[in-house]
Parts: sequence; structure tokens; C-alpha cells
Amino acid sequence: MPAASTRLHASACPHDCPSTCALEVEVVDGTRIGRLRGAADNSYTAGVICAKVARYAERIHHPDRLTRPLRRTGPKGSGRFEPISWDDALDIVAERFLEAERRFGAETVWPYHYAGTMGLVQRDGLNRLRHAKRYSGFFSTICTNPAWSGLIAGTGRLAGADPREMARSDLVVIWGTNAVATQVNVMTHAIRARKERGAKIAVVDVYRTPTMEQADLPLLIRPGTDGALACAVMHVLFRDGLADRAYLASYADDPAGLEAHLAGRTPAWAEAITGLPAADIEDFARLVGRTPRSFFRLGYGFTRSRNGAVNMHAASCIPVVSGAWQHEGGGAFHSNSGIYRWNKTLIEGLDRRDPTVRMLDQSRIGPILEGDVDALAGGPPVTALLIQNTNPVTVAPDQTRVRRGFGRDDLFVCVHEQFMTETARMADIVLPATMFLEHDDLYQAGGNQHILFGPALVPAPGECRPNHAVVGALATRLGVDDHPGFRMSERELIDATLRNSGWGSLEELERARFLDVQPDFRTAHYLDGFAWPDGRFRLKPDWPSVPYAAPSTFGPVAAMPRFPDHWAVIEEADAEHPFRLVTAPARHFLNTSFTETPGSQAREKQPSLLLHPEDATALAIAEGDRVEVANGRGEVILRARLFDGMRRGVVIAESIWPNDAHEGGRGINSLTGADAVAPFGGAAFHDNHVRVRGLALCDVA
Repeated sequence: MPAASTRLHASACPHDCPSTCALEVEVVDGTRIGRLRGAADNSYTAGVICAKVARYAERIHHPDRLTRPLRRTGPKGSGRFEPISWDDALDIVAERFLEAERRFGAETVWPYHYAGTMGLVQRDGLNRLRHAKRYSGFFSTICTNPAWSGLIAGTGRLAGADPREMARSDLVVIWGTNAVATQVNVMTHAIRARKERGAKIAVVDVYRTPTMEQADLPLLIRPGTDGALACAVMHVLFRDGLADRAYLASYADDPAGLEAHLAGRTPAWAEAITGLPAADIEDFARLVGRTPRSFFRLGYGFTRSRNGAVNMHAASCIPVVSGAWQHEGGGAFHSNSGIYRWNKTLIEGLDRRDPTVRMLDQSRIGPILEGDVDALAGGPPVTALLIQNTNPVTVAPDQTRVRRGFGRDDLFVCVHEQFMTETARMADIVLPATMFLEHDDLYQAGGNQHILFGPALVPAPGECRPNHAVVGALATRLGVDDHPGFRMSERELIDATLRNSGWGSLEELERARFLDVQPDFRTAHYLDGFAWPDGRFRLKPDWPSVPYAAPSTFGPVAAMPRFPDHWAVIEEADAEHPFRLVTAPARHFLNTSFTETPGSQAREKQPSLLLHPEDATALAIAEGDRVEVANGRGEVILRARLFDGMRRGVVIAESIWPNDAHEGGRGINSLTGADAVAPFGGAAFHDNHVRVRGLALCDVA
């Protein structure tokens, strides 16, 4: 037998992670992949990727992948399907969509997608079909809205200092993200600063994560209290003469108003709210004030609460008060998603968009499917769904309502997927989807500044087809394929989008492997002014007027504080629900991706609840005991893991295991709420009060 031929090829990680790593992929005999590694010549990836993507062969070559179209033959959720041809499957979908449209109008059909792939063609092409057909719009809220709106409220633009400057910082503040688990490249650059410059690393979080274990200064707070910590830090900066008053006078809108507002926001005040000792707050504030090169790497986790946008804005104000923005290795960074200036008309069919078509909130899919009039924006019921790149029956908040909605007999559901997820099991038609190494796509990084191309490197198994092919085939059957985007190949769409956006050609991108489009230092550090007409950072934002692409404001916008503050709208613990629950990401899963791979399953072991030992003793709960976690939205059974790395009264459930991995079949999002977060929507996944009780071995859910 001849030896296998292995070649290295360039690619890009497609998963919902800010790093968007540049990859080198081993392709064996042109048909299978071996190991994946980070591209060493990419200045942000720097040769490092997460372990789960390095093991991608076990996912792409998994024996349980969907490989043929399927039609449901049993009750919804039964898992009983029969194979059918692609033509029959697509004909059924088109017929059911047209039938629904005849009964209720086009808005009864809701194309529902998200970030199972972050490729611009395969993720966003579904919008072209919805615009062409005037189907209900999809308002993306489940992840970024509180974080992005909170940052833009101050800067006016979704961009910040070059994230590679972390390596040239003297203090790296990692706030509200477990970077070791969710964006490992942050740690690459922070650790480099420590090794080469003696930099300090401070970590703000709600439990002792692997990232916090790397910290010189760990700052452990209660969930939803980041705004209080930020205010106390700025109080000390003003009080001790560490605020850069000259910078504030030139670059901020109302520093005198902020200083007066913060007069009572002392470290002692913040200690009562956050649980962090006042002395630790003082030490942190003085370190920030005395370290010009302080780099604030602001994450998503701390914004996934009802006051998340206010918390993000408050934290982003600190480097303005300290003047850190003036220095290389200083300032703040959350996302560079605002730097790419894409023209996605061909990909998304923006020239066919009708702004009068209603937009439905992704996070409120449960109320929407249950016919909530407010959630439906006064329009017809949703009676048909086309789902790509997401698994809402596990991921969406308020799972009890989501699952009831999917169980409706009058709801037609088509799911295009890679595995038989819980959402796919609720479908009428299931279509097999390609993975990223089996199709062409274009990527932008959120956590850095690169544009990357990911080519098809291996053949797809069975009859799997890319999202782009499915969208085009349905457009033909629905009579709207006259838009040129439906008739172009992925490569043609990518080339045209690059050219139309001013980024050259696909041929040039393939030669370069990736494009570094980081703005220059003055632009990235706002040295010529922040992105407002007067060039001043908004310490006192006008929340309804923040330039965020949303159909309207959501939530209690009128009650939002004008200056940074602790906004007490979180779901606080009470007598009936004495614990605050955070549903944090797992290291070896990515939302519900990788939950099917043996390596990740073995490392995550089982659904569990981190519980402080003193709280466990008070509840007579021991390590490994079955525990019920409940609130007014539902109840979940987990296994107790005793852990002293959080404040008492806080419990942590890491990862989104499938619902059926839990005893009783109810997953962690049975406990999370779907009420909209101010000012522009979002899901408060980490903002839940719960009660916890131990279960006897004989108790049955």
C-alpha cells in the first residue's frame, strides 16, 4: 500500500469566536483531513489555536454526520425520518412555503439563522432569499447587542486599539471573558507582554476561570455588578489625581459631570454591591492610574445581563478617564467589526430589501412561535421556518416556550444541518450541510483585523450541500432567482464582494492568504477624535440615539442611567431564589458545536453546577450529588461540583449540553429569560435568579 500523501493548505476557522484563526490544515490523499494548526505567519493567530479545532478531524469525519435529505415520518421530536431525494425535499419546502404565504402573506415565513459558520457567504446568503421574497426579517440579538451598543455608546464606532498591542502593554485588563476557553489568542499576546515587558495581567470575572488563574490581580465580583466596579475605579482616579484632566478636556463630553456623579461611588459603596473588597478596588484603580499603557480587553460575558450595555459603557470609560488611549499598548478593545466597510449587496440582496417588512427578535423565538402579539410585531403568525447555522431548540432562552412552539402541528420547519440536533429532530424536512473545509467562504475577524479566505479542501460526505446551494435552489423553486447573487458561485460572490468593498480580488487574497486591514494608530486610538460629530467620547450617552442598526429600541430604555453606574435591573436573588446563576461557556464546546465529538464530551464529562462549598454545606449537598436548579421558567437537574472560586450565592453552569443530556430532558436554557435587554435587545443568559436543592437518589424528575 502506498504511503498517504499529506499536504498543508491555508484556511480560516469558521466558528463563532472573535479570534477567527488563520489555519494550516493537513489534507490526506485529497479526501480527509489530519491535524489543524494555527498559522504562525499570521500576526494575531501566531501559531496558536484552541484544542477543539485542532481535533477537527473527529468532527468533520464523524460517523453521525447527516449525509442525505430526510422527511419526518413520526411525531415531531420522535427522530423518525426516511431518506428522500434532494429534488423531492426542496419541492416540499417550496410548496409548503408557498402554501403558507397564500394563507397568511409572505411574513408568515421566517428564515432563521445565526453563527454556526461566520463565513459571509454561507452565513448571510439566507438574507438574499428573505429580501427577495419579503419574508419576515431576522433581528440578530442573541449575542452581541448589549456589548456592541454599550461600546458604541461611548466611542461612536465598533472599533478599538490594535489587539496585538496587548503584547506592548504594561497592564492588560481582561474584563468579562474567559479567554483561555473562548479566545485563546488574547492570552498569547497578554502572556507575551508579561514575559517581555514584565506587564501585569488583571482579570475581572464572576468565577475563578482558567484565565483568572493566570492573573496577577484577580478581581472576583458578583454577576451583573461590573458597572459598580468601573465607577469605583474612576472615583479613585479622580480622587487621587490620577485622572488625565487634560485628555478629558479635549476628548470627553462631560468630565465635570462624571466626576460629580462619581463622588459617592466609593470603593466601599462598590464592595457592598460587587463583593470585591474595597482595598482590592483601590489597588486596581491605582495600578490603572499609574500605568499609562493599560490595555482593556473587554469581553462579551459581562454584558449578557439586563444591565449589560451599561456595564460595557462603564468599563470602556476607564481608559478615557485615565488617558490610556494616548499610548501604544493602552486604550480599549472589544471588537473590530466596524472596520471592514463591506458592500454585501450581492451576498444579502440588499437591493431587494423592503424596510417595511417586520423584523422578528431572534431571542424571542419562544414567544413568537407561541403567538405572542407583541413578539410578532402585530403581524401574522409564523407558520414556516427555514433554519441554517443554529440550534434554537437548545440555544435560545426560555426553552419551555421554545420547545412548545416547535411542537405546534401547524408549524412547518426545514432545518439544514450537519448533525441531527434537537432542532433538526423537530423538523419536517432535514437537509445535510457541508462543513467549512468542504465549501468556499470569506471571513472577517471580530477580535482582530484580518480578512481571510477559506477554500473547499476535501469533498463533502454523501449528499451534503452548502448553504449557498440550498438558498439558490429554493429561490428557483420560489420564482425569485432573477437576483444575480443566486446565479453566482461562492467564488464569484467572494471576488465581487471583495472588489465592491475595495479589498482587491479573490486571486490577490489567495496569494496573500489573509489581509491585515488594521486602521493606523491615530485612527485606532481616536487621536483625531472619537466617532461623533464633536469628536468627544460620550461619558453621558443618549441611549436611544446610539448609532446601532436596530428596528427600534427595546426594554426599559427610558430608565437607563445617563452616567456610568450600577443599574439595578438585574434579576437579583431573593428569598425564594437565593442564588444568582451564570450559564458560562465551556472550554471544549462552542455553544452547541462540538457537543457531538468524543474528545470534547470526554473532557466536559457531564452537565454540572459549580456550587460554593459553604453554600453546599448549608444545603446538605455533597460533591457529585444530583441537584435541582429552578426558577419560574423551569427546572434543570445537574450534578454538583464544589468550587470555592466564586462569591457565595453564585452558581455556575458551564456549557450548553443538549437538553437530552440532562436527566429529565430539560437543559440549562430552561432557566434563562427571553425578555429584551435595553437598549437594542439581547439575551440575558448570565442574569438568572434560582433556587437550588439536593435530590435523593430515588427522586425522579
